[in-house]
This record gives sequence, structure tokens and C-alpha cells, in this order.
Amino acid sequence: MFRIIFVLDILNGIVVHAVRGERAKYRPVKNSRICDSSDPLEMISTIGPSQVYIADLDHIQDIGDNFGVIEKISQRTNTMVDIGVKNMDDVRECVRIADTVIIGTETASLDIIEKAAIQFPGRINVSMDMKNGIVLTKDLKMDVRPEELIRKLNEFDLKDIIILDLGKVGTSTGINTDFLKEMAGISTHKILVGGGVKDLDDIVVLQELGIDGALVATAVHNGKIPIELIY
Repeated sequence: MFRIIFVLDILNGIVVHAVRGERAKYRPVKNSRICDSSDPLEMISTIGPSQVYIADLDHIQDIGDNFGVIEKISQRTNTMVDIGVKNMDDVRECVRIADTVIIGTETASLDIIEKAAIQFPGRINVSMDMKNGIVLTKDLKMDVRPEELIRKLNEFDLKDIIILDLGKVGTSTGINTDFLKEMAGISTHKILVGGGVKDLDDIVVLQELGIDGALVATAVHNGKIPIELIY
């Protein structure tokens, strides 16, 4: 079953509209067609998803955390959480507050991914963070072409691979079909796509490409993807 997974980008305890990874410009979600509040718990209550993707933007930027509210959300629904993992202490903290740990290439190393996959098999998602077709990473082992990194990740016991195009987040500009088809053909893991998914037509195309799910926020708030379809 194709999974349409609702995204919560949380900053200072509220849900913000993420655009192109420019975090300094993020503002509270307003004029949503599905919820009158930017409070994450109220939003979850309104939508009622069986699974949710959460980005803790405070912890990612080293300015605090939203662990308390994430724990409360985890009591209501299945959660996959990105706190900007840098080390195994971060992984263990994430395991404590959520069901699935998201380890992003932007903040972590390949060694951390390998250690986490061994210690917590089946609970680790890797987010291949990208911009302009390039993998965002500080680790030379992952400073390779996307297809090479996918092949490296095939060696690990992971739950999902997330291909996150930060340059497209919040823009509703559509998806890169040729690239995603290639990645789906290489990966032995299920692939989720985030960034740029604009409507149901994109969802249909992703399914045809062999992608397993999409991370969505903007297209839900503007009514292009009905909340009834949220996984």
C-alpha cells in the first residue's frame, strides 16, 4: 500500500510552514484548510493520521528541543522523527520518544547510520538530504553521487530510505520522475519521497515509479491532497 504520510515541522512548540530548507524564514502554519491551529497536538487530533513524520527544528538547529510534545504525539500515533541526529546519544534519545529514528545525511555520518542499524534494527530510516541534485553531508564517505549512496545503504538493515529534496520542500513544484525512478530501481529498501509533492497526480506518478510513499504537508494544508488519504 502506498503511504501518504503527514509532516509536522515543529519549531518552538508550534507547526511551521517549511520552505526550501530556509529555516530562518519558517513561520507558523496559517490559512490551512484542514486545521485552524498551528498547535501540533490539535493538528494531529484533527487529521488523525496512523503515522506522522516530525522534524524537531529546534534540536536540528541546536537551540532547544520539542521532545515533550513529540512524546505526546507518539502516544497518539506512530511517529518517525528527525531531531538532527549527530551521534548515538541522539539516536537513543530519539528511540525513547518515537517509533522510528530518522538519521539525515546532513547531520550524521555513515558510521553512525551503520551503528544505529545494528543496535536498533528495523527502527532506523535514513534521510538522503539533497539540494540541487547533490547529497548534503559533511562525511566524505557519503559525499558521493546519490545512486552510489543508495548502493551503500543497501548493505544496512534499515526500515525506509527517505529522499528529501530540501530545495523543493514547501514549494509544490513537483517531482523529478527520472531521478526517482532510477533510485527506486537501485534501492533494496522502501523509498519515501519528500519535497515538491503538489497533488494527487504526483501521488499517482510516484506509485507508477515504484516509490512506496510520500511525505506531504503543503498539499494537505491547501486541499490538493484530501486528509482522508493520509496514511
